[in-house]
Amino acid sequence: MNGTSFRSDIRYWLRQGNTINHLLFWNIVVFLLLGVVHVAGWISPAAGFIPTFLYEQLSLHSALPAFIVKPWGLFTYMFTHVAIFHIFFNMLNLYWFGNLFRSFLGNHRVLPLYLLGGITGGLVFLLVYNLAYPSLDGTLIGASASVICLLVACATKIPNYEIGLLFLGSIRLKWLALAIVVLDAIAIPDGNTGGIAAHLGGALMGFVYVKLLDNGTDICQPLIWLFNRRVRVEATGKRKRMFKPKKSPLKVVKNGPEENRQLRLDQLLDKINDKGFESLSPDEKAWLKRMSQE
Repeated sequence: MNGTSFRSDIRYWLRQGNTINHLLFWNIVVFLLLGVVHVAGWISPAAGFIPTFLYEQLSLHSALPAFIVKPWGLFTYMFTHVAIFHIFFNMLNLYWFGNLFRSFLGNHRVLPLYLLGGITGGLVFLLVYNLAYPSLDGTLIGASASVICLLVACATKIPNYEIGLLFLGSIRLKWLALAIVVLDAIAIPDGNTGGIAAHLGGALMGFVYVKLLDNGTDICQPLIWLFNRRVRVEATGKRKRMFKPKKSPLKVVKNGPEENRQLRLDQLLDKINDKGFESLSPDEKAWLKRMSQE
């Protein structure tokens, strides 16, 4: 025993400033909640209606009358899973590609794009289902659209980035994303039309987002402003006035070169964590490269 509790470990994990950890946490919590309720309904038939009730509340309904009554499904569906392999592969891909996205484009964009990818996927699901099966009420759950959105965004931003895959070796990110999208598209006739449509909607959002971002338009900015207090303060110009002490007659001891270099390194690492590697200036990137070679 190392003296730490499970609760303290979870708190430490969530306090690292990584939005991916929070997304993983809430997806797993909802999955476990539905699992516990399902087991309780199996043990006590009197409570058997509860799992179905929760599923109906959390999933996205394709029938417009049902969607109008439960519009929150457009948000809750992307945090809802009921099958173990469904959540396992979604969370595994979210961990890999979400952290890759975070490294290059910043932690503050993770949640906004996760939501935009899920919303776009949900809207495409509604459109396709109502065109193909207007008399049916299909349901959609899972984070797949959001995860594929982050994956395609990474592949669009850093297409030649190589990752290692079991049995396949190193493969460039652009080919992996293209393969996933093509396999989804050709699987449409085999069933799960609505789910695949949501995947393709999420992929389209990831591609469009990075293309617009490269042209200077960040469509996530309203959500970034909503979720990030520091961005709101900077946008409204309400920074707290810094206190400037009067000059002291005592001699000021300046920091040594090592302390100054460490301070700058810490500042640049904080900037990468918050805004991504691409936010660094050419001089900052060159300085980091020199530091890594020393």
